[in-house]
Amino acid sequence: MRNKLADIALAIVAIIWGTGFAASQMALDARLSPFQIMTYRFFISSVLMIVMFWKEFVKIRLPEIKSGAIIGFFLFSSFAFQTIGLQYTTPSKNAFITATNVVMVPFIYWVFLRRKPDKYSIIGAILTIIGISFLTLEGSFSVGSGDLLTLVCALGFALHIISIGYFTKKHSPIQLVIVQMITAFFLSMVCLFFAQDAVTLTQKGIFAVLYLGVLSTTVAFLIQNIAQKYVNATKTAIILSTEAVFGTLSSVIFLGESLSLKMIIGCLIIFAAIIVTETKLDFIKVKRQMN
Repeated sequence: MRNKLADIALAIVAIIWGTGFAASQMALDARLSPFQIMTYRFFISSVLMIVMFWKEFVKIRLPEIKSGAIIGFFLFSSFAFQTIGLQYTTPSKNAFITATNVVMVPFIYWVFLRRKPDKYSIIGAILTIIGISFLTLEGSFSVGSGDLLTLVCALGFALHIISIGYFTKKHSPIQLVIVQMITAFFLSMVCLFFAQDAVTLTQKGIFAVLYLGVLSTTVAFLIQNIAQKYVNATKTAIILSTEAVFGTLSSVIFLGESLSLKMIIGCLIIFAAIIVTETKLDFIKVKRQMN
């Protein structure tokens, strides 16, 4: 029963993150700058995390600060490229290109840890390249700047996932979450100060940043950490990768975005690449059982 509830919880996280793309677009439509959105988002999350986990917060020492700051830097970089990229592309493209981070992870492990990716990762990478070409290439075979920025965002999220996997073996996950949120808030605030492009919050902007800060950041991260105690990493990745689907659906429902057949094909190919890459362990387990 716990496993079933955990699956449902992770699906809820995917829905929250997916609809977060539409919320980010709403914030941009309210004339909030990317760094203003991020400053509000991570400030809200930092305050909530400190209040909810005060006993963990006061126990944080220098080793946790260093590790959490590294994770927070990758988190900040990822959201920065994602939010800025969203200004120049559609929420559905932004959602699906971001989801390609799960395909990048094994190749980053190969570069830094010399762990060669298996055939499933290679197949997933090829499918991803094909899918992105369907999704992003225009009639003139040019790639939009927003799509390229979102690809950098996907790389940042891949590094974020790897750094979390590395540092959570040494430190408290909750303490690392607190430090990374504070780090992301500080970096966002510094960039906002130098950019000097803050505007007054409107009712639409307030709703968007509250949704992003409370649900997409604080609640979603907490649910994910709790649910993953009962779900293996492979299934978790598959469930969470569906945020791209919910991102597309939310942009169609709430923002009135229209999808072309070419974009739909690209989305389906990228989603297939994610499934192929992240279910490789299940294929290997079945093969071993047959032998």
